[in-house]
Amino acid sequence: MSSMVVTANGNDSKKFKGEDKMDGAPSRVLHIRKLPGEVTETEVIALGLPFGKVTNILMLKGKNQAFLELATEEAAITMVNYYSAVTPHLRNQPIYIQYSNHKELKTDNTLNQRAQAVLQAVTAVQTANTPLSGTTVSESAVTPAQSPVLRIIIDNMYYPVTLDVLHQIFSKFGAVLKIITFTKNNQFQALLQYGDPVNAQQAKLALDGQNIYNACCTLRIDFSKLVNLNVKYNNDKSRDYTRPDLPSGDGQPALDPAIAAAFAKETSLLAVPGALSPLAIPNAAAAAAGRVGMPGVSAGGNTVLLVSNLNEEMVTPQSLFTLFGVYGDVQRVKILYNKKDSALIQMADGNQSQLAMNHLNGQKMYGKIIRVTLSKHQTVQLPREGLDDQGLTKDFGNSPLHRFKKPGSKNFQNIFPPSATLHLSNIPPSVAEEDLRTLFANTGGTVKAFKFFQDHKMALLQMATVEEAIQALIDLHNYNLGENHHLRVSFSKSTI
Repeated sequence: MSSMVVTANGNDSKKFKGEDKMDGAPSRVLHIRKLPGEVTETEVIALGLPFGKVTNILMLKGKNQAFLELATEEAAITMVNYYSAVTPHLRNQPIYIQYSNHKELKTDNTLNQRAQAVLQAVTAVQTANTPLSGTTVSESAVTPAQSPVLRIIIDNMYYPVTLDVLHQIFSKFGAVLKIITFTKNNQFQALLQYGDPVNAQQAKLALDGQNIYNACCTLRIDFSKLVNLNVKYNNDKSRDYTRPDLPSGDGQPALDPAIAAAFAKETSLLAVPGALSPLAIPNAAAAAAGRVGMPGVSAGGNTVLLVSNLNEEMVTPQSLFTLFGVYGDVQRVKILYNKKDSALIQMADGNQSQLAMNHLNGQKMYGKIIRVTLSKHQTVQLPREGLDDQGLTKDFGNSPLHRFKKPGSKNFQNIFPPSATLHLSNIPPSVAEEDLRTLFANTGGTVKAFKFFQDHKMALLQMATVEEAIQALIDLHNYNLGENHHLRVSFSKSTI
């Protein structure tokens, strides 16, 4: 196979006639066609970055074509395979990528200066991100793939974080083109696309690990494998800022301008002064910001949940108080008199009811998969004085067991989905591992593993299944271990 070297200077770009065939033999030079007229070098380079180092680029502006050279043929093959399955788009226009007949690009530097400058800037960012302190980064050092798209996960989401809040925070690092939000593994996640991978890199460096609000809503940021997001609707779940004309989608209201305006006012508190300062804002403001424009939640936040498919033989107001109390301060519980497999649960605020619903809908309690939805009731009514409703309604308003009464309590940072591993705390010195294993085995499950923390006041204990752990938490949270120590149980994100 003859290695063909092409020199591009003023006249030579005539040789680049776009003569390449689809079924050409693999080459590390790729030929890209049907580019939108106004597209920049950066956008074309961004197509290749997730697959490896881009070593050269030649734009044929008049022909709406470009040649992109990657460091290795493997990277080019991966890129072509990826984009044959997922049609790449630039500025919402499909583009076409194939192998070039050329084996490398020799570009005339004077003509191609701008492209080279862009390449150098991107490579510098890539190299800077390689943790090889004190060593020279060799050509072969694997530079991390950089995409203009970030994947954002929000931990400890005690207050809802909306698309607009994300837009506001991330816009400080460059123009945000698109955002898609979704829930995966019970966690709120987002994909956010910049026009340029350099902005994504800066945002990741500055924001990863920061809290949006005081002591909660921690950002975990990675580069996405995607290099372009395809947004179909503009609503409160997804937005393409380059296409205000998109429909809002099936029955999803487009964000009401009044709410959007209110939102802009509330969240102006989110201003990030220096790139690296935390995003902390006072909780009162967080509560206000969190309660604007949440789908399906009135401005005051819908505090009442409807729980159905309960095991009516087993369930009690106390057991629901304990389980739902992991995600908020339960005020009242009413098991419905004429439908005892359903209950209304009133939380302290709309954010807590949202959290409890997100984490507990679909979990198993007393052998049945429970359904949790927002109720249309504003409050849970207590029975009239002197009326006996067989203990089906209980008021927990003054319960000493509320986990979230103290503002800024550590509990806000330890809200996790139900898990087989439980976190135990407030263990008195006299209680040994064996005692706790026996206690938890008596709830009807199998204790798989156990580990004390160094101070012996806390431990991790793993049950065989999530359902067993839920049962153990219901039975043993606040269990009296003697010496005035009541055991505290919560779900853990750790495994043993």
